[in-house]
Amino acid sequence: MEIKEIKQHLSILTVLNHYNLNPDRHQMLKCPFHEDDQPSLKIYTETNTFNCFGCNANGDVIELIQRKEQCSKHQALVKAAELCGEIQPVNSNPKSQPVQNHTEILTKIFSYFQNGLNSGVAIKPKEYLQERGLDYKLLEAGYNSGQFHHRGKLSEADQKACINAGLLIPYKGKTPNSQNGYTPFAKDCIIFPLKNRQNQISGIYGRSIIDDTKSKHFYLKNRTGLYPGYPKKETTKLILTEAIIDTATLLQIPEATILFEILTCYGVNGLTAEILQAIKELQNLEEIVFFFDGDNAGTEAVEKYREELFNELPGVKLTAVETPEGEDINSLFLNYDKEAILQLIDERKLFLLPEETEVEAPEMPQQIKGKLNTANPEFITYTTKELQIILLGGINLQQLDRLRATIKITRSNSTNPLHSIRHTIDLYHSDYLEKFVNKASEQLETGTTILRTALAELTDQIEKYRLTKIESQKDKRPKERQLTEAQKRKAIHYLGSPKLMERTNLDIGKTGMIGEENNRLLMYLVFTSRLREQPLHIISLGASGTGKTYLQEKVSALIPEHHKLEITILSENAFYYFGQQELKHKLVLIEDMDGAENVLYPLRELQSKKKIAKTIPIKDSKGNLKTITLKVEGPICLAGTTTKEKLYEDNANRSLLIYLDSSKQHKEQIMTYQRKLSAGKVAAKEEGQLIEFFKDMQTVLKPIKIRNPYAEYLIIPEHVFKPLRTNSHYLAFIETITFYHQYQREVKTDPTTGERYIETTLEDIEWANQLLKEVLLAKADELPKAERQFFELLKNWQGTSGKNSFYAKEIRDIYRMHPSKVKRYLNDLLRYNFIRVVGGNRYKSGLEYEVVKKDEYKQLESGITTALDKVLDDLRNKLSGSVAHQWSKAQNEPLNGKKASELTPVV
Repeated sequence: MEIKEIKQHLSILTVLNHYNLNPDRHQMLKCPFHEDDQPSLKIYTETNTFNCFGCNANGDVIELIQRKEQCSKHQALVKAAELCGEIQPVNSNPKSQPVQNHTEILTKIFSYFQNGLNSGVAIKPKEYLQERGLDYKLLEAGYNSGQFHHRGKLSEADQKACINAGLLIPYKGKTPNSQNGYTPFAKDCIIFPLKNRQNQISGIYGRSIIDDTKSKHFYLKNRTGLYPGYPKKETTKLILTEAIIDTATLLQIPEATILFEILTCYGVNGLTAEILQAIKELQNLEEIVFFFDGDNAGTEAVEKYREELFNELPGVKLTAVETPEGEDINSLFLNYDKEAILQLIDERKLFLLPEETEVEAPEMPQQIKGKLNTANPEFITYTTKELQIILLGGINLQQLDRLRATIKITRSNSTNPLHSIRHTIDLYHSDYLEKFVNKASEQLETGTTILRTALAELTDQIEKYRLTKIESQKDKRPKERQLTEAQKRKAIHYLGSPKLMERTNLDIGKTGMIGEENNRLLMYLVFTSRLREQPLHIISLGASGTGKTYLQEKVSALIPEHHKLEITILSENAFYYFGQQELKHKLVLIEDMDGAENVLYPLRELQSKKKIAKTIPIKDSKGNLKTITLKVEGPICLAGTTTKEKLYEDNANRSLLIYLDSSKQHKEQIMTYQRKLSAGKVAAKEEGQLIEFFKDMQTVLKPIKIRNPYAEYLIIPEHVFKPLRTNSHYLAFIETITFYHQYQREVKTDPTTGERYIETTLEDIEWANQLLKEVLLAKADELPKAERQFFELLKNWQGTSGKNSFYAKEIRDIYRMHPSKVKRYLNDLLRYNFIRVVGGNRYKSGLEYEVVKKDEYKQLESGITTALDKVLDDLRNKLSGSVAHQWSKAQNEPLNGKKASELTPVV
């Protein structure tokens, strides 16, 4: 008989009966392979296998015979074939036996178990979980004290359902271990739910917390369901563990659950048909990771399942974690820490296909060809045994439809000057080439076949050389950033940790960006918005030498190279010749808007319409004119610097405007940093590593929809000019902050549309108000920033000097300003009626001025701050009132027969 037939026909119960081994009603018996006081060997009749929880002996009927007889596998097969005449066939089609659905009663009883674990008297189960490093508050688990059926807790129908499900085992007579004639299933056990495809509880697993129990593992009869549940349909990477406790341990490590789905095998022989089918249904699955115990049983099981899954799942990568000897996932977590587990996962071993072997490719006969020398591109030579061909003046790299060259051909073995010919010819023109071959053959006194062969080989090699040169001259685009799983995990951990905004701002300062605490974080978030469908834009304004370019360069250095385009000078038409998708979600950086004036119009179109198009005429191959439309798609995130706010007003209206800190203290900070840098006292290596880490974080951010439940209440201050665009910028910036916190927010699904999204919090709005306060204040101010700074200096000087009026000459002398600049500022202040002329003479002493509006800026600043804070406070009060109202209502209205004060809170 074949091995497959033996295993199909030979029942494990028959083998046990042959050796006078009789399992109890729990299918447990004392292990015959080691000294055993209590039954520790479990029989699985469904899979026809056994497993000892004491000595780790496990396997199928063949391995059972081999261990019992202490013989070779061949001898065990002979013995098994002999036993096949005495037995009944094993039911090889378990699906033919209908599985009864017990989800309703299991869900109800599991809720009792959960309440039992959460109760204050459940000290021992909590201590057990604590010893295993498991937090009961984070687990979907319960505790079975064996009393769920006592004192009439169950109705007659529920009691019958529990018996059918196997939760209660009836006795004919009462025993000390029974209550009302029943023994409860998995008494004194931590209970874990097994779930079906509909995420309903279809089975349970019990892990005993009593050391002297005869069995530590309990499953219901006809076990169904997976732990912790069926993997998500979009799963790409799946970890298979050996035990439920191991899976529960991994579920407490967020860095693992973010990158992997986790599924339990029920022991080394527990890769059931249900588990296998669930894995097969994962259409996007790329990799399966085996993370079994570090013992012989675990190693053998991985090897066995590897061969099975290679056949069942072609194309899926199979890897295995090399667990240290004597350890499992839970022991690693207890004895070391989660970082040790994550490192082992990162260093997992890849399995090759069984048939993969390294075979040397047979050597192919090489055709002898001439040697092409392109060291001098203007004097390319091609030498064969008979001829030397020189391409004088090189070749044209642009016109690929022709290969026109001036060539000189000489005989290699001749010194006769007549054995040489020069000619200009298109090597692609076969008619002229044939005439040239005949002519050259006569003059060189050589065969036409030799000439044709040499010219054909030369043409082939020149084509390859030309394509290589063209490719090398292309602009090398930065490649997509690729992260290792350790880099992904580290970046996601950073983005998922508390106080993200404070840490981000602090770490930006550690990359060499000195000062500008508010502006640098604001700009970083704007650059992050490039990944969204409605990106923001930003323009840095300030006088020359205030550090506009420095700020933009430092912050943009934190963005991956393939996500940004830097422009110094570019023609207007050049923008239309980018690839259609080349600028999509890119950060476009303009170092100085004065140098890119020609491209501002197409950039404005990309900002507003998110696309540009241009129709141009071209000639086809026949010389006829036709038109084609060049299209370039956005959206883009635009950033630029300028000293001329009014000159680029159309672009400024579409952007957030920030003004650089020109204070003496900020300049001193920068100069101090420059001195340290020159002295070698700046940790440049650490700065570089932090910059690369920021790029990693930007890479792991993924597009996701944002919903702001507070948007209808967010009203911008009434003082702001052009409120329509400002309002859209304000809301988009709040959404960007939410987007940056995506690894800290619950992903929700709209039941109507199926759209997945995350929601804005009040903390996001508070951060937006804090960062945008200066921007909104600038948009509400009638004066440009330079005039505002001059006017505030003027008011401060008047307050300290005690004078009510002033002359232009006084201001020039005190602040050492150029006369034309002072004159321009004063004229602007007069035009806006911020100052007035009270005396003096234009041509002699000069005009005398007086400040008209002294407190207007403080009032404006206070109005902006008050308006933003008031909206936020109102939202907090509404939210607080709503929660208080709901709690008050719950205190007085019954819920499931109890008041809220009587309910046990769910953590």
